[in-house]
Amino acid sequence: MNRKHLVLPAALIVCGAAVTVALWPGGEGPKPPRSLCFGTLDERTAELIDDGQGGRVDFDEFERKGQGDLAFFRSCIAKRTNPHASTTFYSLIMEDSKSGTGLPKGAVPLGDGLTGWALPDKAEAQLPTGCAQRMGSTAPYITVTLSAPSQAEKKGIVDRDTAVRNAATVVRETAVNLARISGCS
Repeated sequence: MNRKHLVLPAALIVCGAAVTVALWPGGEGPKPPRSLCFGTLDERTAELIDDGQGGRVDFDEFERKGQGDLAFFRSCIAKRTNPHASTTFYSLIMEDSKSGTGLPKGAVPLGDGLTGWALPDKAEAQLPTGCAQRMGSTAPYITVTLSAPSQAEKKGIVDRDTAVRNAATVVRETAVNLARISGCS
């Protein structure tokens, strides 16, 4: 067989091997972020709020089915896997409510079409009208509340503007994804 007839089969074998290696599972590509807190929060966003302890963020999730007006409640408690860290450094509460969210003194509105506000250590967002009914509640509102004592200004972990921006990002992503999951976005 002539060598010039072997070039094409050799090239095809090399290309096939390269494609197989590139597509083989377990490659060194970037891993997608984990979905946390009932699928409403991306791992990267969850790590925006810091407690100064380091380590991966995990959540203890709790869900309660209610009755009557208040029938929807989900709670996510953020903690570090680092054994030297304090156990809880922020929580997210998703619940139905009879009253809308008001703007506390010093709070920054969420914007981006969401009703809500943010402070360094607390933030709140209200889901769009009709979400509560889709979630089985007769209450008029579903709210997402972030409580992050680790971000209180006296702790000094991050500056006020960064803490407000991080709290707004976490509560905004949780509210948007909860609405999307519930089919009312």
